[in-house]
Amino acid sequence: MDFWGPQCKPCMALMPVVDRIEKEYAGRLRVAKVSSVGNRMFCAKLRVLGLPTFLFYKCGVEVNRLTGEGITEKDLIEAIHKVIS
Repeated sequence: MDFWGPQCKPCMALMPVVDRIEKEYAGRLRVAKVSSVGNRMFCAKLRVLGLPTFLFYKCGVEVNRLTGEGITEKDLIEAIHKVIS
């Protein structure tokens, strides 16, 4: 899950990367994008306290989380490989 906000510059910078990754891993990975603007209660429930935040699930269970403005494409790909391997 990709938690983002329209005023979050790192979120907006990662958006094309996330879109490309979603296409590259089609059939092995599903990306859900959640805008923090209209989903504050949902963010609070999942303890998403900063943006961008990526939650990784396997079989319905959170297995990894990346958060903060320093997230890179390499970080995302490494986290994905851990989940789909």
